[in-house]
Amino acid sequence: MKQEPVDLQEGAEAPVFEAPNSEGRLFRLQDCRGRWVVLYFYPRDHTPGCTREACEFRDFYAAFQQEEAVVVGVSTDSVESHARFAARQQLPFVLVADPDRAVVRQYGVWGPKRFMGRLLEGTIRSTFLIDPQGRIRRIWRHVRPAGHAAEVLKELRRLRTGAEPAGPSPTPSQTRQTRNASAVGT
Repeated sequence: MKQEPVDLQEGAEAPVFEAPNSEGRLFRLQDCRGRWVVLYFYPRDHTPGCTREACEFRDFYAAFQQEEAVVVGVSTDSVESHARFAARQQLPFVLVADPDRAVVRQYGVWGPKRFMGRLLEGTIRSTFLIDPQGRIRRIWRHVRPAGHAAEVLKELRRLRTGAEPAGPSPTPSQTRQTRNASAVGT
């Protein structure tokens, strides 16, 4: 029986799930209500891109905590693999094991992708930023690991403060014009 593809959108309620974490305990997304959640999906423990992404989330972990956010990584690896990966990389956040692919399918991140020139099925690197009410506020699909954690943190801060996204930086001539205009008005 073929499963219909899931196409979650920003503003939708985040699908709740429960699955074992790297310590073998049951992680329930529902238990995170009242806090922001950075839910990131990655293909495989111990691989270069996934290690880079996990380490960037680790390096920004204190900043995510200051923003009252929980960081959760999900892959189809086993609990044992997650335990080794978390220990080796000193990851302070939750890694959820999804070997039966239930969670990746719920979030629509399991599907065809290109890897080393070949088309195969797997986890599509994606991140969901979920608000304290359980709504998906931002989705990143086909993520490139380098710099991604900083981008997520920036968006989290913007959403928490209600600020509008920053526009393009002014050019040097625009800066001079603004400075000159304000000097004239004084």
